[in-house]
Amino acid sequence: MSQNNTNDNKKNEVTLIPFEVLEVATDVKEIPEGVKLINAPAAWEKSEKGKDIVVAIIDTGCQIDHVDLKDRIIGGRNFTTDNNSDPKNYSDISGHGTHVAGTIAATENNQGVLGVAPKAKLLIVKVLGGENGSGPYEWIINGINYAANWQGPNGEKVRVISMSLGGSQDVPELHQAVKNAVDNDILVVCAAGNRGDSKSDTDELSYPGSYQEVVEVGAIDLNKKIAIFSESNKNVDLVAPGVDIWSTYKGGGYAKLSGTSMATPHVSGGSALIIKQSEKEFERTLSEDEIYAQLIKRTDALGNSKRSEGNGLLDLAKE
Repeated sequence: MSQNNTNDNKKNEVTLIPFEVLEVATDVKEIPEGVKLINAPAAWEKSEKGKDIVVAIIDTGCQIDHVDLKDRIIGGRNFTTDNNSDPKNYSDISGHGTHVAGTIAATENNQGVLGVAPKAKLLIVKVLGGENGSGPYEWIINGINYAANWQGPNGEKVRVISMSLGGSQDVPELHQAVKNAVDNDILVVCAAGNRGDSKSDTDELSYPGSYQEVVEVGAIDLNKKIAIFSESNKNVDLVAPGVDIWSTYKGGGYAKLSGTSMATPHVSGGSALIIKQSEKEFERTLSEDEIYAQLIKRTDALGNSKRSEGNGLLDLAKE
């Protein structure tokens, strides 16, 4: 068991939301419980499993040759000093970004795990370096701006940004980068953070998660109880599974992790399904406001304080 810890003394850094590696395996074959809990399989037919919707993962990179991920990756860039600062080498040292990627879009191949949107495309934006995943705000800002302006080989654009990272400082340039992405009609999905104290009436704030413009995701366990570590504040939008989550991991294997980091990609992948289904039905491109409305429509209140659960648990079976 290992624990990745943030160091709040490093005010100029953004770090991974702390997460716990509970178990590692070389072979898994399942639809993970979290994917089932948000009823993703019920939405797969109408949403074409999120086919070709591009989700940018702003994280520690990704193991690009992982059997469950290699067919989903459309491109990427490294903004860190890892991998000799090669911008084209966005491979993952930590394992965290690889785990997030699998929850969003692990492909259908009769092995490993299955993601929430198994036909979505992934843009891998590596902004956190080293084993523990940290980096200056500048890397994160550059990564968000890159994702917001990216165009694929066939004119594809990023529709969802997924960020399971956070810092203690509200940096104006970070906030502006988030606003620019939202202005480009990109849904920005962020982890609430793991410094929760189990009291819904106290504020714990991590950035960019606490910005009004983002979709802030808290964590529940597989029994639909608020995770003890999940941060509460007035900007939490919804919750998703973030305890005992199996997904892809570095070394070509799989791992079970816990954290709001793990809840976030459930919502990012779910948003890809919602965009695909809704735009087929409306026969046009939806604005970020409209995507958010469709997302929040698909939630179930769990009876906790809104500061802990926002609108409730993501339920992709709802329409």
